[in-house]
Amino acid sequence: MPGTKSSGRPGGNPDLEEYQFEQKYDWDEPCTAKMTLRLPPSLYEEVKKLPNWQEKVRIAIASLVKEENLSS
Repeated sequence: MPGTKSSGRPGGNPDLEEYQFEQKYDWDEPCTAKMTLRLPPSLYEEVKKLPNWQEKVRIAIASLVKEENLSS
């Protein structure tokens, strides 16, 4: 019966740590700000195929900003 003490498996999920969200970045602050940009659909599809694409895009943007700050 869902929502009661007798629902679910007794003892919880022993493999919970295996399924928890793993922080994949090592930034000084949390990545909570959002940015929207427009890409050609073909490029968008290629980026989405990359493993861990979100972190790779963050690193690429950080490198670009660092490079621009060094050159100015």
